[in-house]
Amino acid sequence: MNFGEKVKKLRTEKGWSQAELGRRIGKTQRTIVGYETGASYPRKREVYSQLAGLFDVDVNYLLTENEEFMTEVGHQFGRRGQLQAESILSQTRELFAGGSLSETDQIAFLTEMQQIFLDSKRIAKDKYTPKKYKANAHDNGED
Repeated sequence: MNFGEKVKKLRTEKGWSQAELGRRIGKTQRTIVGYETGASYPRKREVYSQLAGLFDVDVNYLLTENEEFMTEVGHQFGRRGQLQAESILSQTRELFAGGSLSETDQIAFLTEMQQIFLDSKRIAKDKYTPKKYKANAHDNGED
């Protein structure tokens, strides 16, 4: 069960609408719909903590390995980065559909792919960010 499925299940068990859940965590109904459909993930870890508190579940129940990765990507690279990462994860799942690798090897491969993605995004961001913005980020202590 992925993050969105968990949120939907827990929300419906409470008898809340998507709009009501959104109000409780300071998000719009549209954001909750995005979470539940898998179209988006929370960008900040605090949202996972808020949801865990509301649903009275351990935050780790909501935050599986892929969701943690997607949160990190969203925080560092925004929605576009999340879409790119989701595409890679989807293609990786398709690669394993034949079941030729053990589960341990699949996890190791996926973890390595996630690290390659993050490293590539960081290198590209550094390489293609104009110098004037790099100077401003450095001056503001954003390094």
